[in-house]
Amino acid sequence: MATKRSELLQRYGYDLLLGSIAAFYVLMAPYTKVEESFNIQAMHDILFHRHHLDNYDHLEFPGVVPRTFIGAFLISTLASPLVFAMRLLQFPKLYALISVRLALGSVTLGTFRFFRIQVRQKFGHQVEGFLVVVTAFQFHLLFYSTRGLPNILALGGVNLAYGYWLKQKYYVSLNCLIFVAIVFRCDMLLLLGPLGLQLLLTRSVSVFGGIKYCLGFALLSIGLTMSIDSIMWKRLLWPEFEVFWFNSVLNRSSEWGTHSFHWYFTSALPRSLLAAYPLFMLGVVLDRRVRYFVLPVVLFILLYSKLPHKELRFIISSVPMFNLSAAVAASRIYNNRKKTLWKLYNFILLGLLLISVGCTAVSFMASYENYPSGHALKELHQNVGDVSDNGQILVHIDTFSAMNGISRFCENGYPWRYSKEEGIPLKEYKQRNFTYLVSEHSSVDRYECLFSVNGFSRILLQHGFPPVALVKKPKVYVHGDGKVMDIKWRGCS
Repeated sequence: MATKRSELLQRYGYDLLLGSIAAFYVLMAPYTKVEESFNIQAMHDILFHRHHLDNYDHLEFPGVVPRTFIGAFLISTLASPLVFAMRLLQFPKLYALISVRLALGSVTLGTFRFFRIQVRQKFGHQVEGFLVVVTAFQFHLLFYSTRGLPNILALGGVNLAYGYWLKQKYYVSLNCLIFVAIVFRCDMLLLLGPLGLQLLLTRSVSVFGGIKYCLGFALLSIGLTMSIDSIMWKRLLWPEFEVFWFNSVLNRSSEWGTHSFHWYFTSALPRSLLAAYPLFMLGVVLDRRVRYFVLPVVLFILLYSKLPHKELRFIISSVPMFNLSAAVAASRIYNNRKKTLWKLYNFILLGLLLISVGCTAVSFMASYENYPSGHALKELHQNVGDVSDNGQILVHIDTFSAMNGISRFCENGYPWRYSKEEGIPLKEYKQRNFTYLVSEHSSVDRYECLFSVNGFSRILLQHGFPPVALVKKPKVYVHGDGKVMDIKWRGCS
C-alpha cells in the first residue's frame, strides 16, 4: 500500500500541488467578472436551460462581440454529472458555478501536465520540478486557470501546442494553434505566425506540408464553429472572425483603454511571472535550447504590443514557456550552488521565490475582495430567505453589480426574480416595483439602504508588519423598499 501511494505521488504529486492551489482559489473566490460573463452564462444556460434556447442569456445581452459556445459545451459536459447530483440534492446554484470552474481548471492543468511531461523528457526531472515551483509561486496563471475567459480556453490548446513542439510533432503543434485561433482567440495568430515562420526557416516544416496537414484542419475548425455557433446565435456566424474585424480592422478595442507599447514588458509580465521574470531572461542566456522556444513567444508579445488596448490576460498563454526558461535557469543555479559565485545566485534565487510568495498572497487577498456584488447578493439571500408576502421577490441588479461578481449561477429559484435592465435613471426606480436593488449608488429615492459591501480599492505601503495593507471602501449597496424593514439589517457604512 505504501509503495502504491508513493508511486501515485511520484506520478501525480505535481498535479495534486497545482490543482490544490487552483481549487483553493476557486473555493475562496468563486464569483466571476464581466470578462468571464459570456462563457459563464453560457455554461449556466447549457446546464439549466438545455435546449430551451430562447431562455439563454446571450440573446438578451449579446455583448460587444459574439463568442463561441464550443468551450462552454465542453466544460458543461464535463461538469454535468456533478451538477445533476447537486440539483437532485437541491444545492444552491453557486455550487454548480464551483463545479464548472473546477472542470475548466482540470482541462487547463491537464494540458499543462502534458506540456510538463515533455519538459521532463527534454530537460530532465529537475527542470520539471522547478517549472512546478515557479508556477505554484505565481498568482495569475493558477488563479486564471479556472476562469471562463476565452483566453483560458485558448490556453489549453496553447499548452498542447507547446508540448507537441517540444515533442517535435510540429504539424500537430501548428494545428493546435490553428484551432484555438479559429475557435477561441483570433489573436493566437500572432503566436502562430512567428512559430510557423521559425519552423519554416529551420526546415522543421515545409510550405507543402503545411498545406497538406494544416489547411484541411483549418477548414474543419471553421466549419465546426460556424455550424454550432450559427445555431446558438440564430444567424450565420463565425464568432472569431467578427472579433478579429472589431479589434484589428476597426481597432475598436482601444475604446476600452490604451497602454504604452512597452506595457506588457514593464507591467504585465513582471506581475504575472514575478520571480520567473529575471530568471527567464537568465535562462535564455544560459541554455541555447531555450532561445529556440522563447523567441516566437517574445515576438508574439512584441506583435501584440502594437495594439493599443492591453490586458494581462491577453498574453497569459506566454507564461508557461517563460516559466520553462526560468526553470532552466533555476536548475542551473541549484546545480552550481556550492561554487563561490553561484552561492550568491542561489541566495538571490531563494529571495526571489520568497518575494513571489509574498506578492502572490497580496494578490490573492486583493482578488478575494474584488467581487463585492457576489458577496452582496449572497448576504441578501441569507437575510431574506424565501419568504415573500406578495408571492415574489424582485431584485434589480445594476450594470456595475452585474460586472463585479454576479452571474446567473448566483440566482435563487422562486420566489426570487431578477432584473438586469440597463439604463434606468435613478429617479425612475421609485416608479418600479423592485423589492431590492443591488447597486453602486449609496442612495436611491424611496428605497432604504440596508447594507453595503466593501471592495478592493488599492494597496497601501506602510511601516511595520505587514509592510502592505489593502485599502477597502464600499463598492456595492443593497437597498430595499419600505415593506422589507421588519428584517434587521446591519445598515450602510
